Amino acid sequence: MSKPDFPRACAQVLLCLFACTAWPTQAQTTAPVERLAPASAPATAETAPPSTRPAARPAAAVPPGTMPAPAEGAAAPAPPERLPTDFERLATAANAGRPLWRFGTEPRAEQRAADTPESPTRVPADYPVQAGDELLVHVWGSVEGEWRLSVDRSGRIVLPRVGPVQVAGVASSELAARLRERLQTVYRGFDLGVAVTEAAPVRVRVTGFVAEPGDRVLPGLTTLSRAVARLDVAVAGGSLRRVSLRRGGREIYLFDRYSLLVQGQAGEDPMLLPADVIHIEPIGPQVAVLGAVNRPAVFETLPEQTLADALMLAGGFSAVADGDRVEVERRRGEPFARIVQMRWPDDARQVLADGDLVRVPSRTQATRPTLLGAKRVRVEGEVLRPGDYVLAPTATLADAVAAAGGTTEAAFLFGTELRRERVRLLQEANYLRALEELEAEAARLATVRGSAADNSRVQESALRELMARLRARRPEGRLVLDLTPAASELPALVLEDGDFVRVPPRSQSVGVFGTVFNAGSFVHDGELRLGDYVARAGGPTAAAEADSMFVVRANGSVLSARQGGWWTGRSQFEGQPALPGDTVYVPERLDRVTFVQGAKDWTQILYQLGVGLAALLTIR
Repeated sequence: MSKPDFPRACAQVLLCLFACTAWPTQAQTTAPVERLAPASAPATAETAPPSTRPAARPAAAVPPGTMPAPAEGAAAPAPPERLPTDFERLATAANAGRPLWRFGTEPRAEQRAADTPESPTRVPADYPVQAGDELLVHVWGSVEGEWRLSVDRSGRIVLPRVGPVQVAGVASSELAARLRERLQTVYRGFDLGVAVTEAAPVRVRVTGFVAEPGDRVLPGLTTLSRAVARLDVAVAGGSLRRVSLRRGGREIYLFDRYSLLVQGQAGEDPMLLPADVIHIEPIGPQVAVLGAVNRPAVFETLPEQTLADALMLAGGFSAVADGDRVEVERRRGEPFARIVQMRWPDDARQVLADGDLVRVPSRTQATRPTLLGAKRVRVEGEVLRPGDYVLAPTATLADAVAAAGGTTEAAFLFGTELRRERVRLLQEANYLRALEELEAEAARLATVRGSAADNSRVQESALRELMARLRARRPEGRLVLDLTPAASELPALVLEDGDFVRVPPRSQSVGVFGTVFNAGSFVHDGELRLGDYVARAGGPTAAAEADSMFVVRANGSVLSARQGGWWTGRSQFEGQPALPGDTVYVPERLDRVTFVQGAKDWTQILYQLGVGLAALLTIR
C-alpha cells in the first residue's frame, strides 16, 4: 500500500467503526434508547421530547365479522333512526302527543353517549397488561435510560441486556417490581419507573337482545358501563337493567345502567378484557310515568318494584303536582284500561304491573281521557275489579262491566244504575224550574185561600224550611234501563265520557214507607203483591192518600196508583207483583189549604226529576 492510500484506508476503518457503533442492538430494535436527565415522574406521550413520542399507531387488523369501534376522540357514526316501540307510542298518546321514550335510550342521548371518548386519563392500578400494550420504562441512577416497549403476542417485552420478560396479566401497579427483579440480574444501584402509555384495543363479544350482535373491537381501558352506552338495545328490545358480563364461561358482574343514570353510581364498573362476553337480557317490565313529575318517561322496572320506586325514577313530584293522589292506568291482560286511584303516601308500596301508566295529576288542570275519543267510566258494585276505566269510543254498558272483570254471583242486573252527567244537568235544570213553580203555587195558594196572620206566619216558616231542604238536594242523573227482573245481559247502550255504572247486589227485600203504621223493609216473596206488602206495613193510616201511592222499581222506573184511572187505579196498583228491590211510598192526605200540604202533590214529580228517594223523605 502506498503512503497516499494509507490515510484513505484509515478513514474507511473509522467510518466502519462509527457505523458499527451507531447501528442499533437487538434490544434497541424494539425501542430506541434515550439518555435523559433524572425525572421525578415518567414522561407521557405528550410531555416526552419529540424523538421519544410514539408515532401514530396503525389501525389494528379487524377480523372478518368484527365491528371496530371509532378511534378515540373521533366522531361516532350517527345511529340508525330511532323508532318508538308500541308501548312508547301508547305512552306518547297518553301524554297528549308529547313523545315519551324509554329512559336511557332517547335518540339524542344515544348520540351523545357514542361521541364520548372511551379511555380514561389514568390507567387503573389493577389493570392487567395485555398483548399489544405499550410500556414506557424509565431507569436512572448508575444506569440511565428510557425505553418504549411493546408487549408482543406471547405477552413479553425485551429489556436491553436483560432479555425477554413476561408481563402479560401483571397488574400495572406490580410492573415496577417485576422489571426491577429482572434488571437487578445485570445492574446495581438504580431506580426505575414504568407506565402503560397506550392500551391495546380489546375484542369482546356482544350477545343477546342488541342490534347487530357479534364481536366488537373497543378502545383499550373501556369499562362495562361505557361499552353498554355504545350499544343499541332499544330497537332489539334489550334491557338496560340486566347486563351480564361473562368471563371464562361464568358471569362475573350484573350491571344495572339505571344505577349510573339515576343515582350516578357505576358500582364496580369492571374493565373489559379480551374475549369478554357482554350479554344483554330481554327488557323487563315497563311502566310509563307522566303528568306532574320532573322526568316523564317510560321506565324499565325490576320485579316487585313499587309506586314509590317508579316516582323516584321520574324525579319525584313537580312543583304543581297534586301530592295526595296518583292514578294508575292498568292495561296488562285486560281488554280495556282500568284506572286505580291511589293515595300518596299511603299506597307508596303498591307493586306496579308491566304496562302500567302512572299519572300524577296537576293542581292546575283536571285529568281527562288521554286517548283520542276514549271514554273514562267508573264501574262499582258487584263486579270483580271495580275502578275507573278508559274505554273505546264505541264501548257499551256491557263493555264497561266486562272491562271490570264481569259481574259477581251476587250481582242484580235489573237494579244496575247508569248515571250520566249530561242527563244530570238536564234534570237539574228541570228540577230548579219545578222548584220555582212550587214557590209560585205557594204564593198563589196564600193569595186565593187567605188565612189568619198566625197561620200565614206558620206557612211562611214551613215554606222556608221545605225549600231549603229541597234546594240542598240535586238530581242524580240516573238513566232508567229497559231491563226485566230476570235479565242476564245489559242493554247495548253506548256510554259517554264520565258515566258512572253501579251493579247492586241482589235485593231480597221490599220497602214500604210514607204514611203507614209500620214503615220498613220486608223479605221479598215472589207470591206476594204490592198490596200485600202495604198490608204488612199495617196499611195506610187515616191521614194517608192511598190513591196516590207509587212504587219505585230497582231499575229506577216508577209505577203510580193514579196511572190506572180514578176507579180502578188503586186496586190495579195493589194487584201488581212485588219485585225484589221495590220501594212503595204512601203519601200523606192533607187539606189543600196550606203550601206544605199542597206540596205533597209534587212528591212523585220530584222523584221523576231525578232527586231519588232520599229527597222524598225530606219533604215529609
